[in-house]
Amino acid sequence: MRRFLIPALLIASPGIAQEPLFDPAGYRIAHYRAPVRQAPVGVGRIAPAAAAQLRPGRDALFIDVLPAEGGHREADGRWRLAVPHESIRGVHWFPEAGRGALGPGIDTWFAQGIARLTKGRRDTMLILFCRADCWMGWNAAKRLRAAGYTNVWWLAEGTDGWSDLQKPLSRVEPNGGIVP
Repeated sequence: MRRFLIPALLIASPGIAQEPLFDPAGYRIAHYRAPVRQAPVGVGRIAPAAAAQLRPGRDALFIDVLPAEGGHREADGRWRLAVPHESIRGVHWFPEAGRGALGPGIDTWFAQGIARLTKGRRDTMLILFCRADCWMGWNAAKRLRAAGYTNVWWLAEGTDGWSDLQKPLSRVEPNGGIVP
């Protein structure tokens, strides 16, 4: 029994450094798949059933920020996808835009893409999401609220909650496809 006790004590020891979960601005930067209890300050939380009553592209802009699984950007900014991505029909997909620290060019691509989609209107209803228990939709919602958008909503259950309602998912491509 003793040989199991020592490793358990080492794991629980407060002297062992752990990587931080949040940066100084409050964005989640590690372990993105974990329970999220509440929406960011100034952001509303929308239930999947309520979101399903809206028409993507007409009543609200649905913004998926799930990363491109196994995918990457080429030198010219085009996305190369290893696995097709399915999301809510009519969504705009901005892979990697939900990370706490955005990669080179992603911040500009995301900001310009949202500005283009909203036609500069900061009061456009925006619904941000990824999957259930994922901080990336939360981060993206916080980022857009900080950028001055006033009608930002977080769909905490993401595509998982949409599927639970037996709503269809469709294959989507990255929004605009090119990152400067």
